[in-house]
Amino acid sequence: MGYGFGGFLLVVGLILALAVQDRVEAVDLTMVGWIMAGVGLVVILLTALTLNRGGGARTRTTVTNSDGTQSVRDSRTDI
Repeated sequence: MGYGFGGFLLVVGLILALAVQDRVEAVDLTMVGWIMAGVGLVVILLTALTLNRGGGARTRTTVTNSDGTQSVRDSRTDI
């Protein structure tokens, strides 16, 4: 999922909530529209948070000890 799917849900949900006047028995199209619009917003926000989370530099250092063993140290710097 991503921005496209979230935008699709948002647009279709707002159309159902605000523009559709038809009635379907046992289904409230306005409520379905608001739910779809809300889910679309959540998808867009989660996509933005996920894609922007990876900022920063990662460093991996390998140290060889005198006895021949190696140790690896990872460090991350957030920007």
